[in-house]
Amino acid sequence: MPPGGRMGGPGGHYLTEEEKASQPKITKALVSRVFSYLKPYWKQFLLVLVCIVISSVFGLLPSIFTGKIVDEGLIAKNMEMLITYIVASLLVTLGGNLIGVAENYINTWIAQHIAFDMRNQMFRHLQKMSQRFFTTNNQGDIITRMTSDISGVESVITGTFRSILSNSITLVFALVAMFRMNWIMALLGIAVIPLFVFPTRWAGKTRWTITREAQEANDQVNGILNETLSVSGQLLVKLFGKEDQEYEKYRTVNEKMIRLNIRERMAGRWFFVVLNTVTSIGPMLLYLMGGILIMKYDSDLTVGEITALVALLGKTYMPVNGLLNIQVDWMRSMAMFTRVFEYFDMPVEIQEPEEPVTPKANTGEVEFKNVNFSYDGSKLNLKDISFKLNSGRSIAIVGPSGSGKSTIINLIPRLYDVNEGSVTFDGVDVRELSLEFLRKNVGVVSQETYLFNGTIRENLQYADPEATEEDMIEALKKANIYDFVSSQEKGLDTEVGNRGLKLSGGEKQRISIARVLLKDPSLLIFDEATSALDSISEKKIQEAIEPIIKERTSILIAHRLSTILAADEILVVKDGEIVERGQHSQLVGQGGVYTELYTTQFQSAGETSDRLREKVAQSGYTEGERTWTDPDHPELYED
Repeated sequence: MPPGGRMGGPGGHYLTEEEKASQPKITKALVSRVFSYLKPYWKQFLLVLVCIVISSVFGLLPSIFTGKIVDEGLIAKNMEMLITYIVASLLVTLGGNLIGVAENYINTWIAQHIAFDMRNQMFRHLQKMSQRFFTTNNQGDIITRMTSDISGVESVITGTFRSILSNSITLVFALVAMFRMNWIMALLGIAVIPLFVFPTRWAGKTRWTITREAQEANDQVNGILNETLSVSGQLLVKLFGKEDQEYEKYRTVNEKMIRLNIRERMAGRWFFVVLNTVTSIGPMLLYLMGGILIMKYDSDLTVGEITALVALLGKTYMPVNGLLNIQVDWMRSMAMFTRVFEYFDMPVEIQEPEEPVTPKANTGEVEFKNVNFSYDGSKLNLKDISFKLNSGRSIAIVGPSGSGKSTIINLIPRLYDVNEGSVTFDGVDVRELSLEFLRKNVGVVSQETYLFNGTIRENLQYADPEATEEDMIEALKKANIYDFVSSQEKGLDTEVGNRGLKLSGGEKQRISIARVLLKDPSLLIFDEATSALDSISEKKIQEAIEPIIKERTSILIAHRLSTILAADEILVVKDGEIVERGQHSQLVGQGGVYTELYTTQFQSAGETSDRLREKVAQSGYTEGERTWTDPDHPELYED
């Protein structure tokens, strides 16, 4: 648990089993790397150190002045000295507190700026990671590294580092002051310190165990609430009639949590009973020893010095306890840094070329040459893929689910890199092109449309911040969505909601098409852009897509026959290989994969016979090529 978490304080200075199992190896290189983040702020850190030293000294002076007040003021009956030391004590206390405020501000400033640097570095690094990183790593873990872990690093600087310095300096100065007064009393004070420390740690460990169990029970309660009181969860409970069962489960866990919370609170009370008792033993022993030295051995030790020594002893308790716990705090701190460094050290798979090529003009021509690709390095997901898409032409890629269609198009904008072979864009290997140039000129409309939480205008301007309202309207018209947008009360300034949830699937998809058109790419890719839509939405998107692919170099992954027939060539992919290629009229009668797809998938799209007849006619299908008939649409093949 990070510093400052629920298990902080007397019960938080123990490692969990998970933390013990994943303790980082503390090396010189790791420590050096940690402190490298402090290097740009070494002047401010030096100022913090000076403030801590002064604040620690000022914190001890009132204890020393207490002895002077007793000896030189009260016993000597000297009012002037009494007032002088009282005023001095108040002034150094105020000065120490003011310096402490300044030290805390500078320390917080350093911590915030280091966190700022690390977050920027992390965000920039994650932006460079390939698509493989985001598909194989848990999104929650990525966000945790960006937020909680770096916030933990921040608390390390304001907490752990400061604690080490402050406790060490305070303890050293307190011991030096005690030995200067009386070495015998100082040695007794050191011997007394364990009487405070060990009971504190014992009581703290007991409370920590109970606190951890209470936290686990609280997590269980929250889990039940999140599952059963969500919209989907409560509906499921009602439909299956599990209200009583869920209530009993909640009541049992809630009862357990209450019992543990009571034990935790009482353990805290017993802790303070032990603490208060033990802290009284030390001063009493010092008073006893002081009395023995004065009464039995005629020591020159004064009452004021005994009083000062007792006060100084009290100042050593917390620093000693803090330093004894510093190992746990240090391990947790290093674990925080290690988790962050793990992400920093992940190699960037898709690297910008050292001398990137940026062509002055481009036509969107794409060629795959003997491409092999694997996601995990063992099983080939693409095998010997070769095809060429000339400028101004279009290709449809079809195949069973999981055959590698989306993988093929992901290689063009370098979301992944090929293992063997090459992908060229306008005759240049994509690995040699500027990433900015390549991705600017490749527009992808994906199946899973994503809109940012904002307005339609803001989502469109994501493609081109300089786009005028006329440009956006033109793009919306081409995407067959302008009528909808203009009918909204706020038009382009209509809010789309989180992930575009205020819009229907078809509306979101058409806005995403308009957004891609504003990029003005030389190559357009439609990755099953209509697969999850109803027939009305699909028809509107089809009406938008068909004119577009006649104007631009295009690749279409589709399961709708009308989309496929609009392409100049069809590639049939199965198990990562191109098994058939040609036009609909050539492939439909071969009895292969395309024939199977046509009978089981394309026809089920529900397109009318008139629509099919029109598209088949447009595809250039001739009587001489008819070698197979469709039993569900025989009229298309009648002589």
